[in-house]
Amino acid sequence: MPIAKGYAATDASKPLTPFTFDRRDPNADDVVISVKYCGVCHSDIHQARNEWGGSKYPMVPGHEVAGIVTAVGSQVTKFKVGDRVGVGCFVDSCTTCATRDLDYEHYMPGLVQTYNDVEADGKTPTFGGYSDSIVVKEGYVLSFPDNIPLDSGAPLLCAGITLFSPLRHWKAGPGKKVAIVGMGGLGHMGVKLAHAMGADVTVLSQTLSKKEDGFKLGAKDYYATSDAETFTKLVGTFDLIINTVGTAIDWNAYLNLLKYDGSMVLVGVPEHAVPVHAFSLIPGRRSLSGSMIGSIKETQEMLDFCGEHNIVAEIEKINIQEINEAYERVLKSDVRYRFVIDIASLA
Repeated sequence: MPIAKGYAATDASKPLTPFTFDRRDPNADDVVISVKYCGVCHSDIHQARNEWGGSKYPMVPGHEVAGIVTAVGSQVTKFKVGDRVGVGCFVDSCTTCATRDLDYEHYMPGLVQTYNDVEADGKTPTFGGYSDSIVVKEGYVLSFPDNIPLDSGAPLLCAGITLFSPLRHWKAGPGKKVAIVGMGGLGHMGVKLAHAMGADVTVLSQTLSKKEDGFKLGAKDYYATSDAETFTKLVGTFDLIINTVGTAIDWNAYLNLLKYDGSMVLVGVPEHAVPVHAFSLIPGRRSLSGSMIGSIKETQEMLDFCGEHNIVAEIEKINIQEINEAYERVLKSDVRYRFVIDIASLA
């Protein structure tokens, strides 16, 4: 088996540390990738610290993986050595399910996460992109457009698709007013993407500290949610609100900012149950929904869209030895806007 180097969580209460492990031997339909960069997602922290339950150790996090193909199996037709590729949030899915739908595979049974999971054989652990190499089935590898750098392109594989999917599904575009709640790793991508789709974009953030950034990235308006007048002034304004934050908010106040038939979509994961009053929904025929990443097909569509519009993440590159400090900074919202690990620092 090929030997890989990376950083792993070995316990929910311990920092990530260097870790050497076996990658599985490539099969005929596999692509072998030399990892160059890996984005740091807040969900990496949740899983490394077992905040969602079900964490398996040792765990090598990372599902915003960008690198170069170093080998391909005999049955691989889409990729060749030297290609610039990515791996997102999952590396397998049910290919024999009667209900299989390539547009919705990420919602179907049999999904195999890029890390903290086991492969389809039910025993081989999946280890993610905080490592120098990864082996992935051809159907779950993505192509980067030539004009998208691997470092600032890596976060597109989670943060990008997490916002692209609901924006497309709820038809953000010309004539639509879209609000992005939170101006962080997810939110800043939402602003860029919604603007590129032609929507009228507003940022709703706790403070105005990132207002200048919001306007640079494509927002038309920017309001502080700490100001009570925001929720008076904007009643009935938006066709779509995408909530990227996982902190407690006044759900009913936000729902009242929707127009008739408007939708509020959750992509951030609140720690506690969502308290919503029926009358925040019924009189305006409003909807409260959720959305989770995207299919491989849609993720490739997102990357191609970003290539067409020159959209990448705003990043701060770090060495892998700084990962534990980066986790603490993410929790303090002390990054603009996504950490990306330079995997060359493993050497």
